[in-house]
Amino acid sequence: MIEIVARHFLTLGDLSPAELDGLLRRGIGQKSRKVSGPRPLSGRVLAMVFEKSSTRTRVSFETTMAQLGGTAIFLSVQDTQLSRGEPVEDMARVLSRMVDAIVVRTHGHDRLVRFAAHASVPVINGLTDRHHPCQLLADMQTYVEHRGPIAGRRVAWLGDGNNVCCSYIEAAGLYGFTLHLCCPPGYLPPPEVVEGGGAALRCFERPEEAVRGVHLVVTDVWASMGQEQEAEARRAVFLPYQVNEALMGLCDPGALFMHCLPAHRGEEVSAGVMDGPSSVVWDEAGNRLHAQKALLELLLR
Repeated sequence: MIEIVARHFLTLGDLSPAELDGLLRRGIGQKSRKVSGPRPLSGRVLAMVFEKSSTRTRVSFETTMAQLGGTAIFLSVQDTQLSRGEPVEDMARVLSRMVDAIVVRTHGHDRLVRFAAHASVPVINGLTDRHHPCQLLADMQTYVEHRGPIAGRRVAWLGDGNNVCCSYIEAAGLYGFTLHLCCPPGYLPPPEVVEGGGAALRCFERPEEAVRGVHLVVTDVWASMGQEQEAEARRAVFLPYQVNEALMGLCDPGALFMHCLPAHRGEEVSAGVMDGPSSVVWDEAGNRLHAQKALLELLLR
């Protein structure tokens, strides 16, 4: 008897560069596909275990399953025995006997890793405090659709060294671009993540130097979920890192702006950039759907 080992998607590094490229091309192809077309996930069930609130991640995965013929079951922490102390390892074992794949959106990345270690079906990272790989699939697809291959390009990250930032560091090596990292002192990603960036990562102290000549500028909120009590203190620290028209003027003339949303105009990004011609945030958000269709097809193939 051949044992089939489930493939998980906890970070971008769980897929090879060739597989990531294939997902990118498949995601772009999904956009021209009719909703009434083939249903490759017919009869498949996706469980979505969310311990953190969500808009784009939840809707994109639920829509994916509906359009590809499957079913999604949403489980907030309040709806499950996790709220009463059930170990994540036990829940992983149980759900694996009932569904075909599981999306987990949780706080600590180690909690996701423990869940996946005891699951016998594919587990997908819907966001943790360390990584947000599904967002990167959509971002890479969006750049390619607007500007062609991202390999050899320069990307600037301004602001908090959060989970999306960590995934951008990982993406730089896998997709072949150079990442200019510019965070306030004390707000860099964990040292091991920065060290893992290798030659694909360059660190800058001044935003003006970080964005000079780059082809893509990316930022995120200054206070992520769970950091709301720090918002006022962070605002003063992060204000010099706001992506505004002056900074975008230092970039390559064709530079794009991305943000994983939700955004706070007037804080991490000015309204002029957010709603301006360089912004592709709406395409970026919409591509969560198409990139994740390609991902689920790969993992459930």
